Amino acid sequence: MDRRTYLAASLTTAAASAGCLTSVLGDSGGEGDPVLDPPADQQYDSGDIPYPAYGEQFPDVSVPDPLAGETVSTGDIDKTLVVTGFFATCPVECVRLIGQLAGVQQGTVEKGIDDDVTFLAITFDPARDDAETLREYGKQMNVDMDAGNWRFLRPESEARASAVVDEKLGITFDRIGAGESQRLPGYDFRHLSLTFLRNPDGVVERAYRTDSPDHERVLSDVEAVVDATT
Repeated sequence: MDRRTYLAASLTTAAASAGCLTSVLGDSGGEGDPVLDPPADQQYDSGDIPYPAYGEQFPDVSVPDPLAGETVSTGDIDKTLVVTGFFATCPVECVRLIGQLAGVQQGTVEKGIDDDVTFLAITFDPARDDAETLREYGKQMNVDMDAGNWRFLRPESEARASAVVDEKLGITFDRIGAGESQRLPGYDFRHLSLTFLRNPDGVVERAYRTDSPDHERVLSDVEAVVDATT
């Protein structure tokens, strides 16, 4: 078992519960060319963290955008990226997460940097999160779809969601039955809350491991990356 797999397993065992897994785990500098200083709360080297972290290259993933009818590839986006994973029927954690990121999006519009930033929210529940569901979810979460810088992405299948969200991005999730979660009818997910800030060169600047990222802090980081790269 390699060190990334071992750390992922140990963190999951320690923090697993129905809903999101949260931690004060920090990011760490490493290879690449970030423009921000290393995060002050880092606890591990980036190579020891089981997801792309500070200074590492963000994976190139391609996922359909069902609202636009096209496939989005992160490697083709030469802007600052904010990327996260979620599912629309999540009753608590994703509501906080997407709500905070919607606040960041609003801030980019107010500061006039919305053309320099793209938000990608990737569902790992493609069976339920179809185009209409995602459209209505965006309205409920006050996402400004008219701004043109927010995309909801939906993998083609559950297997593809696992390959992209879990394996490539390290946003771990496990499908669990209603009897196990006691929260949702049908099925629920035990999952990690994780949001990436990637600069236009494809390098991870921040990996916010929380379901409640401070939207003012994230906006400040986003603005700093935009200022340094435009």
